Amino acid sequence: MQTTRNIPIVVGTRNRGKLREMQYLFKQFLPRLKNVQVTGLNAFPPMPAIAEDGASFHENARKKALAVAEHTGCMTIADDSGLEVDALNGAPGILSARYAGEHARDEDNNRKLLDALAGVPAHQRGAQFVCALAVALPGDLLGIFEGVCRGVIGTEPHGGSGFGYDPLFIRTDVGKTFAEMPQEIKNRISHRARAFEKAALIIVRYVDQQLTK
Repeated sequence: MQTTRNIPIVVGTRNRGKLREMQYLFKQFLPRLKNVQVTGLNAFPPMPAIAEDGASFHENARKKALAVAEHTGCMTIADDSGLEVDALNGAPGILSARYAGEHARDEDNNRKLLDALAGVPAHQRGAQFVCALAVALPGDLLGIFEGVCRGVIGTEPHGGSGFGYDPLFIRTDVGKTFAEMPQEIKNRISHRARAFEKAALIIVRYVDQQLTK
């Protein structure tokens, strides 16, 4: 009897919230891929920190994907994502994760954002989450895909799920913050979901090729 082989795919993050979201996206967009084991960097020996010093989300995603693929020897999906606020000329942008400092917590970043928007009226609080998602094999970048999700920034946090700026980011068509939405709704409309959906074809081709070897 032939043993079913699992194909490892690595998400280039140690953030458990982001890993759970990616694992959910695999189930949502690629439900037929039963032979895939989606893991994060915590499943591998430590690797040197990757300096996210690119000038764009695309540059950082590319750098992370190639570095993690080289370290793990596996197909890697790595994204760089962040929040761009209209009234702040696109800030915090690529500095979203460290907006309030190099080791800032989500709460610190959210507080700084609210302070920066103090007094800004509701109609000027437009913002968008942007995700650049890179797919790579060791030494080979297969593609970079972008997803954007528009919304507005609230005046105080709401909701207990999600991570990052989710408690402040409101989708006006849903009337809830990302942190208030059920996971299945957020993961249908999020910036990361839109980027992942574009990357799905490359992932399927790779898995199918591995299973026929």
